[in-house]
Amino acid sequence: MTDRPDEPATGPEAYDLPEGEPTAAPSPEGGFGDVAGEAPVQPFDTARPSPAQEPTEVEEQVAGDAVAGDGDGDTEEDDLAAMKGSLADLTNDLQRLQAEYANYRKRVDRDRQLVAETAAYKALTPVVEVLDTIDRAKDSARSMGSELDDGFKAVADQLERVVAAAGLVRFGEPGDAFDPTLHEALSHLGTDAEVEVTTVKHVAKGGYRMGDRVVRAAQVLVVDPADA
Repeated sequence: MTDRPDEPATGPEAYDLPEGEPTAAPSPEGGFGDVAGEAPVQPFDTARPSPAQEPTEVEEQVAGDAVAGDGDGDTEEDDLAAMKGSLADLTNDLQRLQAEYANYRKRVDRDRQLVAETAAYKALTPVVEVLDTIDRAKDSARSMGSELDDGFKAVADQLERVVAAAGLVRFGEPGDAFDPTLHEALSHLGTDAEVEVTTVKHVAKGGYRMGDRVVRAAQVLVVDPADA
């Protein structure tokens, strides 16, 4: 076969190499490969750490979990302390509201009772004069050795029951110890050896009260003890 003069030479002759020596060509990465087609040798990179110096993925994850774990513990303690503080504040607020409500209930009940007593006091105060008239009629009848008329007596008894049910209580009887908060002394009748303190001897007008409130003091005549 005749070589064509216009075709480029191929084979070892193209590089002027001795026959039998391997040929090599630059690789695209900049290294050199051998004839057998082995992988090209990479140039040595001084900036890349060795496998012994570079941390593994497991070591990095463990270190990250340790840091995250420490932070989570502090956060949980802070949250727990904040929750305890909020609970204490809410408990104090609730106790204060309960105390305020209890005081409010007591005040309302007291005011309601006072209003009711005041209304009853105003309504029953004029009736005291009627009761005085009934007492004088009873005394007059007894002095005459008789009793009240049955019809008048029935009305008087009913009226006394009604006012007693409304809370109007009569007080002041002969023999009671004199009490300036309950009795009005019209006169002193001298001394009496049978008494040890100033004592009511005679009741001119009975007293009336509603609960602890005196509607009218009893008008009385008193005697003093002998050694006074």
